[in-house]
Amino acid sequence: MKLNFAGLTDPGLIRSNNQDAYYIDPEGRFFIVADGMGGHAGGEQASHIAAQEIRAYLEANWQSSQSTSALLEKALLAANKGILQDQQSHPERADMGTTVVVVVFRDSEPPFCAHVGDSRLYRYRESQLEQITEDHTWIARAIKLGDISAEEARVHPYRHVLSRCLGREDVHQVDIQTLDIKVGDRLLLCSDGLTEELVAPQIKTCLDNFPVLDKAAFSLVEAAKEEGGHDNITVVLVVVEENS
Repeated sequence: MKLNFAGLTDPGLIRSNNQDAYYIDPEGRFFIVADGMGGHAGGEQASHIAAQEIRAYLEANWQSSQSTSALLEKALLAANKGILQDQQSHPERADMGTTVVVVVFRDSEPPFCAHVGDSRLYRYRESQLEQITEDHTWIARAIKLGDISAEEARVHPYRHVLSRCLGREDVHQVDIQTLDIKVGDRLLLCSDGLTEELVAPQIKTCLDNFPVLDKAAFSLVEAAKEEGGHDNITVVLVVVEENS
C-alpha cells in the first residue's frame, strides 16, 4: 500500500503557547501526536520529549526482530522514562505529562496503533467516521458504564481528568491494537483541542468536503477555531492509496 499524509498544529485562540507536538516520518512508517500538560512550559516539554523519544526508539529498532506491538510498547515506555527523568532534573516541571497516539506501518505486519490518554485515532471509510481509540479519562469510563450520556460528558467539569498519561511512575502498559485498513481509508490522529470543539458529524463534514489532505487538515483546524479554539489543535491525516 502507498500512503499520503499531512499534519497541522495551531495554538488555537486562547492559549499563548502550543503544548501539542506531532511528528510524521518522512517515509510514512509512523505518525505521532502528543498533547502536553503542566505549568512552567512543562506541557510543551513533555509532548516534545514524548515525540522525540518515540521517534528515536522506533528509528533505532525498526529493523529488529521484535514484534510491532513490543516495539510500540517499548517506545512509549521509553518516552515515559524520558519525561520522568526530565521532571527529576527540573522540579518546576514535576507536574508535567502528555497524552500520545501513535500509528505504525511496518511491512512485515498489519498497521498498529498505540495510545495513552485522550488524543484520538479515527478511521474514515466510505464516508463513515469511526473512533478507534478509547479515551483514558474518568468520563469515558463513566459513559461506558452508563453513568452519564455522551451529551452530558461534553460539558462535565471533570471531562479533562485523565486516568492515564505519560509522565507518571505508574505507567507500566499502554493500549496497543492492530488496525483494519484498506485502500481508500483515511486515518485522523488528533489532540483533544479538535474533539473538544467538534463532534463527530462536524469532523466527518470536513473530511467529506476536502479530499485533499492538507486542505482537510486546514479545514478541521479552522472549524475547531470557529467553535472557540479554546485549546491547542493538532491533526495528522494519513490516506491509504493503491500502489501506482
